[in-house]
Amino acid sequence: MSTFLDLARQRRGHFLMESGLHCALWFDLDAAFADQAALDPFIIQLSQTLRRYDVEAVCGPLTGGAFLAQLVARLLGAEFFFTAPVPAAPSAGARYVLPPTIGHRLLGKRLALVDEVMSAGSSLRGTLSTVESHGAIPVVVGTLHVLGTIGSDFFKERGLRVESTGRSPFDMWRPDACPLCAAGRSEE
Repeated sequence: MSTFLDLARQRRGHFLMESGLHCALWFDLDAAFADQAALDPFIIQLSQTLRRYDVEAVCGPLTGGAFLAQLVARLLGAEFFFTAPVPAAPSAGARYVLPPTIGHRLLGKRLALVDEVMSAGSSLRGTLSTVESHGAIPVVVGTLHVLGTIGSDFFKERGLRVESTGRSPFDMWRPDACPLCAAGRSEE
């Protein structure tokens, strides 16, 4: 059975993730959005799963999460929102903001947070903080694929269910515990 990740190009190496964690496998997720016909079954499956949460809005972080959010929102008949990354101190975690003229539209809305792939969940964590500060009511997290458990555990601890079309184990390490750093391999 194929997964969303089959649409993405994979590279092996030593990578620094947005979360500050290190990993040995990187996915070119932008390439996965090039073939709409191949992508559609995954988007339809995720949208059907999210429908039962009766969301009024869908929000995703730029870029892939926003592409997905727009497609899912259209299928659900919900409003579409996106967040964009802004520079933040590495110790502060990822920070995402809404365009300044739309945040007021989230007040009191049941919201699905979506991203194409979630590993540590840093872009979704930043998006969660932003939409909550604008009065949205996050009710579910949706993703086309979950890598590892760090991100899904974070949202589960906050009472948010994570819905996905696929899951895979995935190794991520803090810099001080990274076996690639210990072996002297430089980051790409």
